[in-house]
Amino acid sequence: MIRVAVVDDQHLVREGLRALLERSDDIEVVGMAGSGSAAVDLAWRTRPDVVLMDVRMPDGDGLTATRRIVADTALREVRVVVLTTFDTDENVLSAMRAGASGFLLKDTDPQELRSAIRIVAGGEALLSPAVTERVMRAAAAGPDPRTAELLDRLTPRECEVLAEVGAGRSNTEIAGALSMSPATARTHVGRLLTKLDARDRPQLVRLAYETGLITPGGP
Repeated sequence: MIRVAVVDDQHLVREGLRALLERSDDIEVVGMAGSGSAAVDLAWRTRPDVVLMDVRMPDGDGLTATRRIVADTALREVRVVVLTTFDTDENVLSAMRAGASGFLLKDTDPQELRSAIRIVAGGEALLSPAVTERVMRAAAAGPDPRTAELLDRLTPRECEVLAEVGAGRSNTEIAGALSMSPATARTHVGRLLTKLDARDRPQLVRLAYETGLITPGGP
């Protein structure tokens, strides 16, 4: 059973999301909150697998709450999916920088929403083509010099793997592209997470662009 916490400042939205999610036999809503600060408390009390997090709320916005949850080592297994009506580059990048494992709009199809919960709960990133496109647009100005030096920590092979992760490829696809086994690809990804102090694959994707390893129009 996938345990989900729903965070939104509108009561009707919270109840609607709970009804949509609990139509699946494998998803259980373990709690709901209406503000950012309450979201952190809820995560502590219920230890959900996934938090659906609104962006704009009173008493602490969703991005601040996401940062607090991600930074708390006691909540390391909790994944956050940002759910919002504000489809802007700034919000997408802010959500990824805050440590969110996914980003969805509130008008997402119900089946896609439930599928997204399963993907993130399974430890994968939720990186839709639209989100990837926005990251690429934001990277158009060139690499961030503050993060470009992170590549010095990596071997040439690890840089190749990071580029593949940045392109949104799975471990199996990386293995095929770089002529290695899926297990070896998984090991490389694990090392990248450690060396780059990244929480999950979405952060690796962001770093691949911000370091300039991947550029708009690149692989």
